[in-house]
Amino acid sequence: MNYKMILNTTGKVLLTGGILLLLPLLIAIGYLENSALYLGITAFLAILIGFLIVKFIKPNNNVIYSKEGFIIVTLAWLVLSLVGCLPFYLSGQIPSFIDAFFETVSGFTTTGASILNDPSLMDKGLLFWRSFTHWIGGMGIIVFIVAINKKISDSSIHVLRAEMPGPSVDKLVPTAKDTATILYLIYLVLTGLEVILLAFGDMNLFDAIVHALGTAGTGGFGVRADSIASYSAYSQWVIAIFMFLFGINFNLFYLVIIGKIKNVLKSNELITYILIVLLSITVVSINIYPIYENLADVLRLSTFQVTSLMSTTGYSTVNFDAWPTLSKSILILLMFIGGCAGSTAGGFKVSRIVIIFKRIKKELRRIIHPRSVESIKTEGKLIDETTVNGTGTYLAIYVLSFVVVFFLLSLFGGNFAEGVNLFETNFTATLSCLNNIGPGLNGVGPTLNFANYSDASKIVLSFTMLLGRLELYPLLITLSASTWVKH
Repeated sequence: MNYKMILNTTGKVLLTGGILLLLPLLIAIGYLENSALYLGITAFLAILIGFLIVKFIKPNNNVIYSKEGFIIVTLAWLVLSLVGCLPFYLSGQIPSFIDAFFETVSGFTTTGASILNDPSLMDKGLLFWRSFTHWIGGMGIIVFIVAINKKISDSSIHVLRAEMPGPSVDKLVPTAKDTATILYLIYLVLTGLEVILLAFGDMNLFDAIVHALGTAGTGGFGVRADSIASYSAYSQWVIAIFMFLFGINFNLFYLVIIGKIKNVLKSNELITYILIVLLSITVVSINIYPIYENLADVLRLSTFQVTSLMSTTGYSTVNFDAWPTLSKSILILLMFIGGCAGSTAGGFKVSRIVIIFKRIKKELRRIIHPRSVESIKTEGKLIDETTVNGTGTYLAIYVLSFVVVFFLLSLFGGNFAEGVNLFETNFTATLSCLNNIGPGLNGVGPTLNFANYSDASKIVLSFTMLLGRLELYPLLITLSASTWVKH
């Protein structure tokens, strides 16, 4: 185990986190807010401690193996969440440390589950930091460090694979550093474009930036208690389009840039993603039409909620908890599926759904024709048995994790009002946090939040969000005793 490499990289994460805190600090100073003091203290301590770790703990080699990659990613996210929550807690704007930790983990994991009743009461600097955590976590802090670090070894592809969502992660170009740089450039350009388009509507520049950060990271933090409902139809359409775009595999954007558009159009995952979105919008629109009786409103509301929950962003324009059962069932299904692999979206991922259905098809053919030999292909490539079996294993661990978290929520509970359906609340809260979505139904619906859960439940949900964002393995491997035993 390369302990020095693990500590050194964690120090770089801490140093980077402190530097990133300078941006909300400048905003707080610009608005003459008291929270500037606490943002400054946190930034100073993070930079100082991170610098000392990087300076005095030097690894003997820069090679990162698979096990180190998983541990580095897990520790990075835990450290960043613990440091990132300090401004909220020290300023008193989130008085409970557990609540502050929950809110920060929700931000970095791009979940968007909140304990705040009205975000608009918070200082602008802290509001910006709250949504900035989405943007940082959307692509991944380790991916950012790989992109800017000139000395990092190309074995860092292991930490990219540990942090990037999907059944497999490949390099776009020969080096991991250049791959990370390309991904971040695409991410930055799309975010900037959304800011510009939103600023042309009814949002001021601050609101446009905050919501673009929340959309890019598919997180869903905003500045108003009603999420996006009180903004214009234009702003809602812009956000809906970008939520859809950020749910697409970033590799496909790169292929468009280099002119390989035919390869993009042949993508099984993209075609499946588009079909699911279009079919869901159609069915939901038909189902909710009797409620609104206005085709333009129906299309806007259904498109927004479908893209919001499919991309796991979690913004809302309406209380969809009051929609008919069919529409709510479709939305819950979309929460499970999530976006594409290699996107900033959470969920089980469309690529895994495609692989599972192709495996089912293969097994059915094998039963009918026992001697037949059939390979599974996707994106025009053969999928090796390791990936296929790994997808099945991931599904089993995913279901088991869901059951355990749901049981723990039922055990630890919370202080909910009478009439709240606790089964539906706990079920969708588990689904929301494990798939990094944000709102659920009933007691954690789009017009409510997670404040009523007990502290023990919030701790469970915080680790559930980390488990979902890191796609199970990094956190589970780090917590496994065998990982730390010297063989």
